[in-house]
Amino acid sequence: MKPVVSAFNAWSCVVVSAFAIIILSILGALFKTDHHSMMGSTSSPEDGGAVAASIFIAVAVYAAFLVFCGFQALLHIRHSRRGTISLN
Repeated sequence: MKPVVSAFNAWSCVVVSAFAIIILSILGALFKTDHHSMMGSTSSPEDGGAVAASIFIAVAVYAAFLVFCGFQALLHIRHSRRGTISLN
């Protein structure tokens, strides 16, 4: 099976997705528990649970990106170990 994206793009996507999952999971947990740092202002959302649900959907999307790009990166590693020379 051949990779669809380049190795640089695959590894960049893995790193960005991993950081996004960590950061968004923390933000979602803070909204879910109605933490005062997220819900304490007058301009804060009324329903922290609804905000947390939409953030966790974004975490699921980034998890899908992580799986896809991780698979692409592993394909590049496997392809480079075979010793084949690519002219493109």
